[in-house]
Amino acid sequence: MSVSLHLDAVPLPDTAVEARVRAAMTENPRGISFGRLASLGAWFAGRQGDAPPQPISSPRVVIFAGDHGIAERGLSAFTPDASALQADEIDAGAAPVNTLARAAGAPVELIRVSLKAPSSLICEGSGAIDVEDAMSEEQFLRAAELGRAVADRTIDAGCDLAIAGDVGVGNTTVMAALIGSLTFTEPVVAVGRGSGINDEVWKVKVAAVRDSMFRVREVQDDVAEVMRRISSPDFVALTAFIAQCASRRTPVLIDGAFPSAAAYTAERITPGVKEWLIASQLTPEPCHKVCLQALDLTPVAALDMTTGQGAGGTAVLPLITSAVELVADEMRSQDGAGDGAGPMERR
Repeated sequence: MSVSLHLDAVPLPDTAVEARVRAAMTENPRGISFGRLASLGAWFAGRQGDAPPQPISSPRVVIFAGDHGIAERGLSAFTPDASALQADEIDAGAAPVNTLARAAGAPVELIRVSLKAPSSLICEGSGAIDVEDAMSEEQFLRAAELGRAVADRTIDAGCDLAIAGDVGVGNTTVMAALIGSLTFTEPVVAVGRGSGINDEVWKVKVAAVRDSMFRVREVQDDVAEVMRRISSPDFVALTAFIAQCASRRTPVLIDGAFPSAAAYTAERITPGVKEWLIASQLTPEPCHKVCLQALDLTPVAALDMTTGQGAGGTAVLPLITSAVELVADEMRSQDGAGDGAGPMERR
């Protein structure tokens, strides 16, 4: 008997509004000159159902943290205790994501899902997925409900763009095992360098991913059960968070490999989630590219950041907010001209 995960249905964006804004950006040379910035503005207009698009006024960075038993195998450049140290650094406002968030004007919230600490909301760490399940069915369901509740609370507080982040040593190992299983990708192809590991550590990581994938070989079509066995409570919470944001018409800016994998699983469980997602940037992790291709997402920037914490998403946030306001101003300029032509064309 396998675990089941029920997430709310996801509404469709307003494609007519999005198309109208895209058309407006192609009516004059200046609109065309905006390139992908014009597409970003049109994308947001479709999610808001409003043209011109409204400014992004209340973005929020939400980070899900957890420890993984598989990290004890020594497959990261960081020691297992680094997860808790990074979490403390974020709470103290001294982490890379805090610096970027201050510049972008976005508050940061850390959710201690499954760190090895009494303050964790679901459990203190998760199972070593190469030899045991990541979590029990009860922990799985509680983690999913936590993710949904965090999304609801965040949106009820006025958030109009969520930046999803992660903290946890061994996250890319968990991600590679999970996505490798769900997409039938061989371990040697799925596994990347993560935190910057050398060849010997990479071999250890490949073996851990191989053994983890072997444990779910008979249930590969059951996304929720694969998650329960070889992901982690923080991954489940992140997946549910992304899906619930989408169900409530709130765009999510995805950062890094781990959140992208969570977005992929959310889409597999609740089709339509991908219509509410933006990919911030692409890391060197092989499965990150697999996820973005499956979701049909093109990253906003090529940063190659592997920081985690939602730092990559927060780094491109000012560009996104500027794109929305740029498109809105151009549309208002066209309307004010009365002839649908921008200033460059009128000259």
